[in-house]
Amino acid sequence: MIRAIVFDLDGTLFDRATSVQRCIEAQYYRCAQALFSMTREAYVLRFLELDARGYTPKDTVYSQLSSEFSLPPGSSELLYTDFYAHYHRHAIGFPNLQPTLRRLREQGVSLGIVTNGSESHQRATIRALEIESYFDAILVSEAEGVRKPDPRIFRRVCERLHVTPAETIYVGDHPEVDIEGARSSGLWGVWRRDPYWGECLSADAIIDDLSEVPSLLVHGRLSASAVRGDN
Repeated sequence: MIRAIVFDLDGTLFDRATSVQRCIEAQYYRCAQALFSMTREAYVLRFLELDARGYTPKDTVYSQLSSEFSLPPGSSELLYTDFYAHYHRHAIGFPNLQPTLRRLREQGVSLGIVTNGSESHQRATIRALEIESYFDAILVSEAEGVRKPDPRIFRRVCERLHVTPAETIYVGDHPEVDIEGARSSGLWGVWRRDPYWGECLSADAIIDDLSEVPSLLVHGRLSASAVRGDN
């Protein structure tokens, strides 16, 4: 019996790639005096390369940009501060985000989020998406003192939702951090397909759109047609 569904945040509920690109494009114009030596296209492209889907700390990204493009003194700190001051204004969710969460609540399953990152930053993203009220438990690695794929954070969310790992589906975009981490902790792993990461052969099911999540459940169980990506 599936009693809970837990989601990753970035790349699963939150369209981080599009949001970051929009933020950096806007930053180029806000900080034009510091960035006069490069084109907008060059700035955005190099930022996204260095950012590596958020796996590189922003202070490192901006320090490298400043060095590579010989930006004026203090530019790295200015750009770093500007990024976090404006980032959440550009936050957008993936299509069908709120309708999917509403339908899952109607189906009677408990909902949770487990995400790596800064507590204040990830909470601000959740508020910007206006989805906080849908969730019964939200675990952010900084506050928990443990990061995915460590099994402890997956088991901890199950405890807070009062379910067992075998009663829980975890939906994420990263094949190793999300799917292998969840499955090694005893949860069902559903991969939100992202070509950036290649393939995910270990997933119990594969989806392309959030609207597919409610249909994974048939009478409280993971649909046999969805298992192993046959959907």
